[in-house]
Order: sequence, then C-alpha cells, then structure tokens
Amino acid sequence: MHIQAKPHSIALATPFVISRGARTHCHTVHVTIQHGEYKGVGECTPYPRYGESVESVIEQIQSWTEELSALSPIDAKQRLQQMPAGAARNALDCALWDLIAKTDEQTFPSPYFEIESAIETAMTVSIGEPEAMAEQAKGYARLGATLLKVKLDGEQIVERVKAVRRASPNSKIILDANEAWSGLDLEFLFEELLPYNIAMIEQPLPSVNDELLSSISHPIPLCADESLHTRKELSKLRERYEMINIKLDKTGGLTEALLLEKEARELGFSIMVGCMLGTSVAMKAALPVATRAEIVDLDGPVLLGQDEENGLKYHSGQLHL
Repeated sequence: MHIQAKPHSIALATPFVISRGARTHCHTVHVTIQHGEYKGVGECTPYPRYGESVESVIEQIQSWTEELSALSPIDAKQRLQQMPAGAARNALDCALWDLIAKTDEQTFPSPYFEIESAIETAMTVSIGEPEAMAEQAKGYARLGATLLKVKLDGEQIVERVKAVRRASPNSKIILDANEAWSGLDLEFLFEELLPYNIAMIEQPLPSVNDELLSSISHPIPLCADESLHTRKELSKLRERYEMINIKLDKTGGLTEALLLEKEARELGFSIMVGCMLGTSVAMKAALPVATRAEIVDLDGPVLLGQDEENGLKYHSGQLHL
C-alpha cells in the first residue's frame, strides 16, 4: 500500500465562535491509501485542545507509514488499533474502511452498515450577543432545522438561551459549554434553564474537574465530550453523565467508535455523535454510529465555504447521503 497525508485548509462561511475562541478556517489532514487500482480516502481535523496540530498529525502518520504499508488493508486496520487514539489514527482508519469497501467493489458505508436515508442533525449557533444568536437560530429555522446546538461560554448564559428559544420556539435545543462553566453555581443555573426545554447540556466543566458533577443535581441530562475519548474513560463517567459524545477524531476512527458505542449502551449511556469542523469525507465515516444515535451533530460541512465534491446533502434539518 502507498499512504499519503496532506494538509488541507478551508475558509469557513462565517466565523465560528465557541468558548475557546473564534475560527475563520478549518485545517484538516487528508489521507489517501492506494492499494493496486483502488484508493481509499480519509480525513481528520487535529484539535489543539488535545495537543494536536496539522503538522504533528502528519508527522505521526508518516512515522507509521512504513509498518502499515507492508500489510494488507485488513491487517493494517487491525494493527492500527494498537496505535494511540486521536486524529492521525482516525484519518488512517477511515481511509482503510473506504479502501476495503472499494476492493470489495462497494461504496462505504454500504453494504457493511444500514444507514437511514435521512438523519436529523444539529445546526450550530455560535457565540455572540443574544440578538445575533437569535438571528442565527431564525435563519436555521427558516431552512427547516429541528435541532439546534447552542455554543456558550460563561457569560449571558440564560439571556442567550432565552433569545434562541424565542427565535426558534419549536426546535429541540442542546447546549455546549466546552468546559467553560467553572466557578458557576451549576445547580442554580440548571434550574434557571429548565423553562427553556433544553434537551441536553454538553461538558459544562473541564474534564479534570467533572467529578464534581456526581454531587450536583442536574435535571437536564449531561453529555460528556472532552471527558470521553475511548472505552477506557467510560467507567468513571457513569455517575456524572447520562450521554456521551462520540467523535471519530477522539476515538481514533470508526473501528473504536463502534466498540465504544456498544460498551456505552451496555452501561446505560445514550449516544450523541459529533464532529470537529470538516468536510463530508469525515461526516460519512461517522454515519454507521450516527444512524443509531439519539442526537447527531454532523453539520461540519454546513459551516464551510466549500465542501468536497459529491458530499452529503443538507436540507430541512437533515443530512442525506
């Protein structure tokens, strides 16, 4: 096999603002794996929160290339699971899934997985003044969105949620704090948010402090994101969260994501499938888990100025193959 990793940068349609700052570009790594006449494609988005960069991920992939190139695609996929989880492993794992399907004269994810023809996905409202966030929500509602993911930091939380709810009264709303609610009275805040019919709150505290959640009443379900990468973290999260967010860039690919989903359900967790910013190449790889998830947040391509050719289609709050 011949493995190649290249950087790929895409301008966002509009600036994307979360609690950690604003972004104007999506920086990804594209991987191609050639085996005979067949070529598999994968993509990852390195995340600085986890100590990753485009350069570090490409270096990591290159350090594995000699060993993996000497193997068959199936053996390489098995060997890859012994490598550290993260964006580099994800791009390779997903490229191998795609390659193996093509050598079988198939198109991933068919026929290995049955995927719903239309999957509801969250549309992301990034941080701004309450009025600006309300306008984002209205825009999505006009396009038929039924699920909104509202990004928040530690300021104007209730005011922003109230504005979004007024702007989109019929949408399901989930909140994403990205670890930004340290120092707040969470029990009081959760009670303040109850009237706004919030379906779930994602990662209110930093992962190093989320043990505090086990002693805090939370009438709104909580979802672990930064606190959960692979199956290794599951057991310690049971008293803190009701849901986990599976992202392939955290699990190190679809192979681990499928095992994580199975074990999490056995432990009683509900499943959310999320994404970093990325193209339809990355979103397609997550569909085998997303098709069964309670909440799906795979709107990465919607936020980009340009998606890959023959990408997923987004309309009326759903994604379509």
